[in-house]
Amino acid sequence: MTMSKVLHSQSIKSALDNRGWTQKRLAEEIGVTSQAVTNWLKGVDFPRPDKLLKLATTLKLGFDQLVESQVAKPVIAFRKKAGAKTTDGHIHRAEVMGMLLKPLVSYLPPRKALRTQIPSPSTNYEALQNTVAAVREKIGIGMQAVLTYQQLIGEFRANDAVIIPVMWGQKRNHENALHILLPDEQVTFVYLNLDTHQEDFKFWMAHELAHVYTPEIAGKDEGEDFADAFAGALLFPRELAHAAYAEAAKQRAKTPQMEVLRHFAGQHHISLFSVFCEVRNYAEATGVAPLKVLATDIHALRNLTRGALISESLFKPQPPDPKTLIATSNTTFQSEFFPSLQKMLHERETSAGYLQQVLNVSIHDAAALHAELVH
Repeated sequence: MTMSKVLHSQSIKSALDNRGWTQKRLAEEIGVTSQAVTNWLKGVDFPRPDKLLKLATTLKLGFDQLVESQVAKPVIAFRKKAGAKTTDGHIHRAEVMGMLLKPLVSYLPPRKALRTQIPSPSTNYEALQNTVAAVREKIGIGMQAVLTYQQLIGEFRANDAVIIPVMWGQKRNHENALHILLPDEQVTFVYLNLDTHQEDFKFWMAHELAHVYTPEIAGKDEGEDFADAFAGALLFPRELAHAAYAEAAKQRAKTPQMEVLRHFAGQHHISLFSVFCEVRNYAEATGVAPLKVLATDIHALRNLTRGALISESLFKPQPPDPKTLIATSNTTFQSEFFPSLQKMLHERETSAGYLQQVLNVSIHDAAALHAELVH
């Protein structure tokens, strides 16, 4: 945190007036002295990251309302479960998490000069297929090849996107992935929830990769629309959709058509719904007759045949101990997060509270991770 930032004192005073609080009451709620609050409001001093988070959550103020700064605020993009609404509270917390990640950037390996950018992202079918063809060519795989987890992870690494694997549970948090771009530092952090069904996980990774390729629209509705379209097309491009359609169309009944689609989904380790959507898009784009299978049929079958969670396949027994989780992050996900965090903890003597806030986990889990990293 640099001293170029000051708090929006008027916003804070208005929030206090609305609650009928004094500055002394605010100090008590946050756990600091009244003088500290006075210094913040005068611009003499600036809160430490943990106190800034406490201030934001206590007064329910977003980053823009709380901090007056020339520093660009973190760009936030959520990958959500269907129908889940991203609340202001989710955004505020994620923005403060982004601010907490800023001190970590200096401990990351040197940034790469060349990154993949998609100059004019479009959901138009032809344009999208051309885009994914270029990406697959860059990765070095053909249009009908299976895109692997490791190839996706390699693309995050090649584009300075730091993966942070987390275990947020299936229900406790509505978000299954969280994308935080720090514009000033040009560093992206991608939180991936491992408590996710295996058949969905690759799609979410491809969705997040789209945000990495298109930072200018990350966090916007158009960015979410493009990321969803890109993910489906990258995992199951036109050539595969054509092959699946041709085979399924030979079947006259709905059930055998669905079995064909399910076979392709299994081959590529993606969801039946992703295959269905890409085959449907192919049929619409080429003007051929649609298959008999409907989206409602896919959802009904999907609800009966949910696969295991990624965390269940990675960790036995569950939950993993801190050492195992850190090793998985370092090796399986090729992430620089924990090695960089370890350097920072040793150099700055940062507390477990920092891990609790930046990972959005319980203090018990944060303390266990902290102990493993500093021992």
